[in-house]
Amino acid sequence: MSNILIIKHGSLGDIAQASGAIQDISENHKDDRIYLLTTKPYLDLFKKNPFIYDVILDKRLPRINVIYLYFLMRDLRKLNFSKVFDLQNSSRTNFYRNILFPKANKEIWSSSFTTLPVNENKDEFDKKSVLERFNYQLKESNINTSNTLNPDFSWAATDISEIKNFYKLNKYILLFPFCSSHLTIKQWPYYNKLIELIKNKYGNKYKIVTAPGPSEINEAKNINASALLDNGKALNISQLTSLIKDSTFVVANDTGPAHITAHTGTKGLTLFGKHTTAYKVSIERENFKVIEVTDLNNLSAEKVFERLSNSLS
Repeated sequence: MSNILIIKHGSLGDIAQASGAIQDISENHKDDRIYLLTTKPYLDLFKKNPFIYDVILDKRLPRINVIYLYFLMRDLRKLNFSKVFDLQNSSRTNFYRNILFPKANKEIWSSSFTTLPVNENKDEFDKKSVLERFNYQLKESNINTSNTLNPDFSWAATDISEIKNFYKLNKYILLFPFCSSHLTIKQWPYYNKLIELIKNKYGNKYKIVTAPGPSEINEAKNINASALLDNGKALNISQLTSLIKDSTFVVANDTGPAHITAHTGTKGLTLFGKHTTAYKVSIERENFKVIEVTDLNNLSAEKVFERLSNSLS
């Protein structure tokens, strides 16, 4: 039995996307122990993942903090990993490779750096979709990829019956009108108009709800929908995943909850402006579709409602 390390620091959308790759690595190493190195927001979440033996915390302190780096590298070396799968593929994790396995090739350290196609630079390679890059990386590392292109994030779900009973949720449409304060280019501005159109057509058939994150609770007061909380606090990732899975339909900006929706098989729609493409972030799935426009300010509520109502009919 060998110890295998997977590195995946975040973000939430990236965690959902990596679920298939993690499953494939585990299923190709059934006789080995799979460890995962991640950051604090995802530590408890990954402890629930059935394909991981144990989770290791990386505080990601500045690299100049040599004391922290020394102890992290010491702890990793103690586990004597026979292979590392770097699914973060960042300059930081490549820095770790240079410390732990200097000059390692793809047989020891699998990353987009070590498996880069011949005659292709990394900038060109990174133009491919996220899941295509994972798939190529793992195949080059002798992993059979049955799940990488079709990740399933359902493992993250938990029982939320108390929350659903408290808010009297049966059939509901879930909206994610929020985004990071530094990425407002992702934010579609017409959610309240969409809510009005839904209520006019469907009346009380569907409850309309949101699930704000910790920094979005005050902003949620501006949305004409019920903001779901757990004793006044934002839902954790497992609760959020269950809420998404049980919903009738989701409408979201390009954020972490949209990626959860995509990779739990839930029906929904995500709205993309010019910040990136749906192809590059591998978000469009059989049940989860995309509207892409140059400027989200020019995407009407009527157009989004039309797509939503067609899916519900």
